[in-house]
Amino acid sequence: MALQCGIVGLPNVGKSTLFNALTSGKALAANYPFATKDPNVGVITVPDARLDKLTELVNPQRTVPTTVEIVDIAGLIKGASQGEGLGNQFLANIREVDAIVHVVRCFDDDNVVHVDGSVNPVRDKEIIDLELGLKDLETVEKRIDKVARAAKAGSKDDLKALDILNAVKKHLESGQAARKLLPGLDDEGKQLILKELSLLTAKPTLYVCNVDESAIQSGSNAHADALRAAVAGENAEVILICAGIEAQIADLESPEERAEFLEMMGLHEPGKNVLIRACYSLLNLITYFTAGEKEVRAWTVHRGAKAPEAAGVIHSDFEKGFIRAEVIKYQDFITYGSEARVKEAGKMAVEGKEYVVQDGDIMHFRFNV
Repeated sequence: MALQCGIVGLPNVGKSTLFNALTSGKALAANYPFATKDPNVGVITVPDARLDKLTELVNPQRTVPTTVEIVDIAGLIKGASQGEGLGNQFLANIREVDAIVHVVRCFDDDNVVHVDGSVNPVRDKEIIDLELGLKDLETVEKRIDKVARAAKAGSKDDLKALDILNAVKKHLESGQAARKLLPGLDDEGKQLILKELSLLTAKPTLYVCNVDESAIQSGSNAHADALRAAVAGENAEVILICAGIEAQIADLESPEERAEFLEMMGLHEPGKNVLIRACYSLLNLITYFTAGEKEVRAWTVHRGAKAPEAAGVIHSDFEKGFIRAEVIKYQDFITYGSEARVKEAGKMAVEGKEYVVQDGDIMHFRFNV
């Protein structure tokens, strides 16, 4: 499945610097607003030590990691929902992504211009929230007008949809994100908000505090602490990344140089890895593997997916004609060293349509179309 995350935030908070570091892209990172006008798109591979270990054991002709598509969306400003700063175009770009990566400036530097004149991550977050919420309110009001006319005929479905829409409108008018309302809705209500309306504030959101080197090494600073407190009730995730450090890591050519640099900075891994794991957690995603002489490959599915759905990620015919799945647990494969030895030990399971895929499963599907 193609996972797409959109990087948003005010101008000059480090979005394009982070994008370039993550994707080795060439987005313009400049010290003035609207340096990015059109969305830049890059693809990054998902680091997974399990895939590396399977490759070492199987020695396939090729290894294919799973990927995440990153979209660098131009900076939003006050009035974006009304078209300020090319806002309508930017908001349309956000609507297409699976999750929002909201970059917030949490560092002080007099040499980097702030669009509002001072560093205040809570205020900056609220500006973006307001603009996204106003755009959602516009979307909901248009749908209410349409459904209200249809509901006059007395359709139960239309009347229920109208009730849901009015509840969403009231929620948005109170200044709250639609995702905070989702847990209290039934499946039909969630479907309406997530699929039919595609509300911006309903999208899973990861807040990235762009901090300086000292905050990365200490684990926080006052700006990041303030943002964490502000989003505590949002069911969103918060991580710290220093875009400047990530840019330096991306410029190093060899894995050895990168490892030395990370050690010098007192870090265990690049921020890219932290961000990708956070996105997977946010979207409730897991990874399963296929492993053979020709290819060892990672695949992404939603947690709770059953075997036929996982098969469908490879090809729709696999899902349509699903017969069974042969499943090896990752640790068993590592313990015995090969598929043949796993089978000899009786550790390969044969599962049917109701099997729920587990993170790290190594799977082979039998199907007939």
